[in-house]
Amino acid sequence: MTLKQRHDCRLCHGEGLIPVLELTPTPPANAFVTEAERHHPQPCYPLTLMFCPTCHHLQLQEVLDAATLFRHYLYVSGTSPAFVRHFTRYADQLRGLAALEAGALVVEIGSNDGTMLRRFRQHGCRVVGVDPAIEIGREATASGIPTITAFFTRSVAAGIVEREGKARCIVANNVLAHVDDLDEILHGVRLLLADDGLFAFEVSWFADVIDHCLFDTIYHEHLDYHTVAPLRRFLRRHEMELVGALPQQSHGGSIRCLVRHRRSAGEIDASVAQAIARERSLGLDRPETIRAFGRHIDAAGARLQQLLAGLTQKGRRIIAYGAPAKATTLMYHFDIDSPTIEAIIDDNPRKQGRYSPGKHLPIVDASILEHDPPDCILILAWNFAEAIMEKLAAFRAGGGRILVPLPQPRLI
Repeated sequence: MTLKQRHDCRLCHGEGLIPVLELTPTPPANAFVTEAERHHPQPCYPLTLMFCPTCHHLQLQEVLDAATLFRHYLYVSGTSPAFVRHFTRYADQLRGLAALEAGALVVEIGSNDGTMLRRFRQHGCRVVGVDPAIEIGREATASGIPTITAFFTRSVAAGIVEREGKARCIVANNVLAHVDDLDEILHGVRLLLADDGLFAFEVSWFADVIDHCLFDTIYHEHLDYHTVAPLRRFLRRHEMELVGALPQQSHGGSIRCLVRHRRSAGEIDASVAQAIARERSLGLDRPETIRAFGRHIDAAGARLQQLLAGLTQKGRRIIAYGAPAKATTLMYHFDIDSPTIEAIIDDNPRKQGRYSPGKHLPIVDASILEHDPPDCILILAWNFAEAIMEKLAAFRAGGGRILVPLPQPRLI
């Protein structure tokens, strides 16, 4: 896999980036392997978080080849009931904000399996998805959500305009952290978006990463760790205006950004100033804040290792639940491996039967809890801990224990 290092800021192109956090090197976070591949070691790559002294943006120094990361992607939104509900409510909100009438065009960048676009289609909108994942894009198209299997560029945007016209609404969820050339994305959005249209995107918000110890969202797919103040300056450079910045609970803490052309932006919601004020109060404009965060992460890891050691010393069997990308960072940085963890349960059938990146723990379905239940379950998808614990009600009623690793390790 091709690795390059980026030495200028992706938002303002300033140089002199400052390293503020170095995590344990990992393989790509979604590089699950087959039975035939599990005996071959996977290369690990550094994870170095850099701070821009000019605009205060945070980004990874290391950039892996995007085609390798995303062409055969395994994550699908539709397997998570929580995300289906989230995208349904989100689409309903945008229908009002963008004044979407029947026949209006909605384009989603990084549309995955079409979960969100399906809701827009139910409202009578025309929809087009753009996603580089080959198999997922084909399946989405076959299910009635026409999907262009490509990375979003100016050229792709121009093709959509030629065939479908301008979009009343463009959506990009958990995408703008994944892109090395953000300027190209914005050029395409400006070309495709109607003069009075709405561009809405969600990204993990670093204010919540700090507050809730979401350090495991730092992995190679996520090149950028966004805050509102640098984003606003970046959007203005592209003649776009951030008119709303709405905190969300998804992914442990995200920000929903509402953007319009500057020439027709209208009133700017108070949420933008409120978000920037919160970032300043947290000290996200100072590199020492991120360095202190690193010390907090290490303390949480030491506590988790203590709890795991206590269980294994008593002969307790432990299985993990959830194999999201973030689990790769957590398991590597906290040194969690077999034989401490026997396997990982995941509800995504695309991952079942495979093995976790690097550590090569088997990914199994939840039936293991019926025929070979462990004594304890470590929830790696811990941002969904409450929902997962509801699913594990019978396991808990039978005396099973739950270990939640973050934001503070706790044994339930």
